[in-house]
Amino acid sequence: MGQTAIPYLFMRGGTSRGPYMNRADLPADTEALAEVLLAIVGSGHPLNIDGVGGGAAVTTKVAMLSPSDDPWADVDYFFAQVSVEDRLVDFKPTCGNILAGVGPAAVEMGLVAAGPSETSVRIRAINTGAKVTANVKTPGGIVEYAGDTVVDGVPGTAAPVGLQFMDTVGGATGRLFPTGQRSETVQGIEVTCMDVAMPMVIARADDFGLTGAETPAELDENSDFMARMEAVRIEAGARMGLGDVSRSVIPKFGLLSPARDGGAATVRYFMPWSCHPTLAVTGSQCLSACLLCPGTVAEGLLAAPNMSPVSLRLEHPMGKLQVVAEFRRDGEEFDFFSAGLTRTARKLASGDVFVPGDVWAGN
Repeated sequence: MGQTAIPYLFMRGGTSRGPYMNRADLPADTEALAEVLLAIVGSGHPLNIDGVGGGAAVTTKVAMLSPSDDPWADVDYFFAQVSVEDRLVDFKPTCGNILAGVGPAAVEMGLVAAGPSETSVRIRAINTGAKVTANVKTPGGIVEYAGDTVVDGVPGTAAPVGLQFMDTVGGATGRLFPTGQRSETVQGIEVTCMDVAMPMVIARADDFGLTGAETPAELDENSDFMARMEAVRIEAGARMGLGDVSRSVIPKFGLLSPARDGGAATVRYFMPWSCHPTLAVTGSQCLSACLLCPGTVAEGLLAAPNMSPVSLRLEHPMGKLQVVAEFRRDGEEFDFFSAGLTRTARKLASGDVFVPGDVWAGN
């Protein structure tokens, strides 16, 4: 049996990378879709040697685009996190770094007409319901990838992609604080369970006996910490109404500690079974909300800002990520409205990706 060709763009979005495809070119059934994505990525091997994955969670992500039926949006963005080795596909989360490539990809695919100098693409994130506006440089109606913007964790410079995230509170659980508490004790560790852009379990690094400045490799190799963190995450996930999360990438886990280089705080973000080499865009919003909200585990790390919006620089293992947050804080009352970030993207390849015909014979 031959192979099935599927059109794709291969792109870097922020500090992640993966195939971007038209949803219409893929199976409608999610079980069949999962099998196709496993074959595309090459899941089941540590190097993804039989697919286009890169052997790391940040390089086994897939973006699927389609015209939106939402009156507000131009395109729908459906995300899949494919595991490196375990042959799992998780459709529950979204990815803000990969989202940085959605605007350029939508123009490249012809889903959105390019403007003469800049194109605003309104994106509905199908997985969570979030609404995002991406501003893409399109001089002469062509996507511009070259520029002077630096993203820590990505070599060189590129054209900026401005992202404005809205409707991100409670996307997975329906509530800012899914357990009804701003802080609680799980497995002997004080945590905050929040749902802003990504449901997260957030703790202080020192409660695990860590400084918070450890490298991702040091954290990944700390088997005692990783096992304890996972036990906390699983129990917290159940409290958040997410059920058994032992085989799900949500909720994600985050550690906070004092800033060391002039930022708002030092952060470490887990995907969740390994430490992110930098920081997820979605996770940065949830961590920012935690830092801004009274009564969370972040209380005291950041002086309460007296006006909105506020710019927060989060220190991650390879530099900083800046989040401009709009919020309302009145005594103990707190509302989180939106977050703005600047990322970059680059088209790496285009053409067809192939899957074995016995996996899928095509539409």
